[in-house]
Amino acid sequence: MNVARSFNNWRKYRQTVAELGRMSTRELHDLGIDRGEIRNVARAALAG
Repeated sequence: MNVARSFNNWRKYRQTVAELGRMSTRELHDLGIDRGEIRNVARAALAG
């Protein structure tokens, strides 16, 4: 994996974590996500 791709993946991961982190617990629950799972969901979003 090259440096540019790694940086873009890191940026997308951080953006996803930030966006999900701004959501209320109710909004996350509606999506089927617990607050403790945000980082795992962000990692999975990069893989798929």
